[in-house]
Amino acid sequence: MADDVFKAIADPTRRAILDELVDRDGQSLFEICTRLAMKHGLSSSRQAVSQHLDVLEAAGLVTVRREGRYKLHHVDTAPLGAIAERWPPPGPGRP
Repeated sequence: MADDVFKAIADPTRRAILDELVDRDGQSLFEICTRLAMKHGLSSSRQAVSQHLDVLEAAGLVTVRREGRYKLHHVDTAPLGAIAERWPPPGPGRP
């Protein structure tokens, strides 16, 4: 699972998607594409963004909820905790 998380966050477009979901959770694919274009200058196709979302979902960083005919995407940062636990920051008693 950790390998999936590393693979997911290695891509700058996927990091931008996560940034946008942290900024405003529960977005549709259309909203994410619009925000990526407007705020990040990324003109990825809807299909490309959808594939990025699939990678993020497989890594557990994004969950999807259906609301009518829309799929809303939500960020879940819990898998990132495993990274922090693996390599904790220096603290008292740690070099």
